[in-house]
Parts: sequence; C-alpha cells; structure tokens
Amino acid sequence: MLSAKVPEKLADALSPEWLSGALGAAIARVNTVEVIRTVATKARFVAHPADGSPPLTLCLKGLLDGDEMTRMGGPTMVREADFYGKVAAHVAVRVPSLHTSVIDRDARQAIVIMRDLIAEGAAFCSALEPFTADDTATSLEQLAALHAGRGLLASEPWITRRIDEFAARPHLSIEQLQELLDDPRGVPLAPRTKDAARLLAALAPLAARDAGRAQFLVHGDAHAGNIFRTSEGPGLIDWQLLQAGGWALDVAYHIAATLPVEVAAAEERRLLGHYLGHMHALGCPMPDDDTAWREYREAMVYGFYLWAITRRVDPPIIHAFTARLGAGVERLDSFRLLGV
Repeated sequence: MLSAKVPEKLADALSPEWLSGALGAAIARVNTVEVIRTVATKARFVAHPADGSPPLTLCLKGLLDGDEMTRMGGPTMVREADFYGKVAAHVAVRVPSLHTSVIDRDARQAIVIMRDLIAEGAAFCSALEPFTADDTATSLEQLAALHAGRGLLASEPWITRRIDEFAARPHLSIEQLQELLDDPRGVPLAPRTKDAARLLAALAPLAARDAGRAQFLVHGDAHAGNIFRTSEGPGLIDWQLLQAGGWALDVAYHIAATLPVEVAAAEERRLLGHYLGHMHALGCPMPDDDTAWREYREAMVYGFYLWAITRRVDPPIIHAFTARLGAGVERLDSFRLLGV
C-alpha cells in the first residue's frame, strides 16, 4: 500500500504521471478499456511502461468524478484498500489480485488498483441474471472461507460492527425512507413490509441480538453483482462494507439476493444447512439448526435495509434486490421475530 494524494478526477487517476507514482514504474501512455460508474467508479485500462516492458492490464476503483456526497463515502474505500492490504492474504477467499492501493488517510480517500479479471477470463454476475441454487451453494462456500478468518478481528480493530452504526444513525429519516419504499421498488411488497418506521425500528433489536453472538469477518454486501466466476470457481469483490458481525448477516442477504423469490423459498433451508456444514468442516463452532434458522430469519432485515435506502444504482437492479429481500422479510416473518 502506498500513502499518497488521491485524485478527485478519473482523468487524473488515469494519467501517466499519477500512475507512474502509483505503480512504481514510469508509464508512457494509458489506454482506457471500460468505465463503470455506480457509487464508486471502476476503470479497466492498459498501462504501457516507458521501458518497453509488457503492458499492464489493470482495473482501478475509487470515488472519482463524484459530488460531495459521494466523496463523503471515502472511508469505505479506505476500508476496501485495507482489506486488500491487511486481510486478503490471510483468508482463503478468491479475490482479485491487488497490484497496489493508494491511501490518503488524512483526506480519507483511497484508490485500489487490481489486475483486470475480465481480461484474465473471469465473468461478473448480475442482479438481473439470478443464480441457480447450486450456484448459491458454491458462493456460500466462499463466504464460509471468509467467516472462518474470524481470528483476524482481534488484531484488526478497524473492522467494526456496521449494523450498530446503522441502528444508531440511520442513513435516512422515516419520511425519506418511506418515499423510496413507495417508489417502484416497493410495488411487489405488502404494506406491512414496506413500512419505513417498522424497518428502521427493526435495526436496533437486530443489532443488539447480533452483538451477543459469535463475531465473524463479514463481507456485508454479498449480492450477485459482487460475485465473479472463474474456471476455478466463484470469488468476491467490493469490500467497502467489510465488518464484524454475525454470520447470518451475510448468509441471509446472499441467499435472498442471488435467487428468484420462489427458488429462495424452496431452497433456503437446504442452503443454510450446506453453509453450516461447510463451517463445521472448517472447524468453526456453529449454532444448532433451530437456532441458526431463527438467526437467519432475523438477519434478512439487514439486506432489505441496504437496498431500501439505495439510490445511486440503476433502478432495475434496485427493484430486483429490494423485491427479493423484502419477500424474504415477509416470508420469514422477520419483523415479528425482532419484536416490531
């Protein structure tokens, strides 16, 4: 990891001058291959070293060309850079190979530069292309590999409990959240589910119960769009919500977000058992089946909240994830279990 100033503009980050310092080698020219903008900006590019050595096929990620609200999310990019620099090598999770990361801790901004997975033959998944149950079983194994690295929490105090932060300081007011739930994302859901006051009230009991359980390394945003596939198997990207928390925050979110509603309903008990069996095989003590099922049901609120508040993603993706996770909350009676 390199400590240096992080530019605000993509054009500056892709300039030969800045990249020469970031990559530690003089870069003569840069060819941009693709730019993807969600909350963060991702740019695939080819950097040509000035000494004539083979070109570098890379992908850069940062909060670039954004407004002030976007830049306020800088600490999440620092968290992602710290994951690659301090955690990735110590967990058996398939992730992009880091080339370098540049962190400006004073400005609370970071840029991560990775090898370009697409150029190496990987394919990224999409919310609009649901998984099969077997696909989800395989990606749950990657989450188990991450969770099994829970011993790192003792030495990495910067990995905090985000669910506590969400409960204490919700991103939106009841009125603002209700306005979002009343837009097309909430159309498939029952009024009792798309009730903003009820959803916000559920965060505190979920956080309190989760805090009293075994703590794991949790990805925090394990939806289909953060999965890539290679010939060796699936892997995980986007570590901005890395956190400490209960295993069920990831597992409930992942099962509901990756599968069509009817498939999730039919397969979730089996998939939960598959995950628990994998964790046992990795040597991790886990709750009994009935306790695990209750924790899973309660945790569905976490992913539903994240997509209920989402604004800076393409609407079809927001609608798909909110519908799947909201259906999970309805199906599993999550609000009642949490006492709201």
